[in-house]
Amino acid sequence: MLNRKQKLFLLKFFSLFSLVRGYNILIIVIAQYLTSIYILAPDLRVRDVLFDVNLLMLVLASSSAIASGYIINSFYDSEKDLINRPQKTMLDKLVSQRTKLSAYFVLNFLSVIFASYVSFRAVLFFSIYIFFLWFYSHKLKKYPFIGNITAAILAVIPFFAIFVHYRNFDVVIFVHATFLFLLIAMRELVKDLENIKGDLTHGYNTIPVVYGEKTSKIMLTVLSVLTLAPIILLITKFKDEIGYMDYYFYVSIIGLAVFLAVLWYSKNKIHYMVLHNILKFAIVIGVFSIVLIHVNLLLHRFF
Repeated sequence: MLNRKQKLFLLKFFSLFSLVRGYNILIIVIAQYLTSIYILAPDLRVRDVLFDVNLLMLVLASSSAIASGYIINSFYDSEKDLINRPQKTMLDKLVSQRTKLSAYFVLNFLSVIFASYVSFRAVLFFSIYIFFLWFYSHKLKKYPFIGNITAAILAVIPFFAIFVHYRNFDVVIFVHATFLFLLIAMRELVKDLENIKGDLTHGYNTIPVVYGEKTSKIMLTVLSVLTLAPIILLITKFKDEIGYMDYYFYVSIIGLAVFLAVLWYSKNKIHYMVLHNILKFAIVIGVFSIVLIHVNLLLHRFF
């Protein structure tokens, strides 16, 4: 049996893990490696990608920066989240604000250290990224449109670092990135609908607060239709490059239809949470569906 001190330590550990969204970061790490193996460096042996120290340092720099971004976001949103996410906020409060800030600066320092192994340009890249993560949490997220666009861009930036590392400029990569960007933009707008009560109370001028739920639903419908463009391109023009991943995109079309049906039925926070989870599920499944591009690749290209 654990004593009281050990239980408190475990609670604080899980609180910190929840605070930095450890599960999200794990998915991002997997996505970065799968993207490198299957999309960005398709001509390299798998083992060369897996044991690429520069890639590892970029992934670690990204993970540290993203974790710090979650911490500073929680720091600024602590009062608002008491309304929007009371249970999660109570868990997060097991970690003091002072500890959060200490962890924030340590993670930023580690991000820059990891980047310094790669190059000075990588240090500059992640220093700018860290700044915008802070600026978004401190200012930009309180404004309609610019907050949503910035959040979507910041979510895609870690993949851009890997893209620059491998210098692969194939058009199909930009089409994949556009699909991901639109999905994330939809998720950010749904989060605003989900959190409208806390945002309204604490003066966050998000799209639902300023323009209302109906306008937000219209915008989500437009974004859903726009998402069809990269899907259609990928399953037609780039069919040879995506292999069996085209099944994921066919299912995504059905998923978008379900999303829109639920969207226009939605009237309260629970409904918007369902929509949020649909989009999160689509993104996570999309990450693991990357292996469908070449099912036997790991066997054929490992050596």
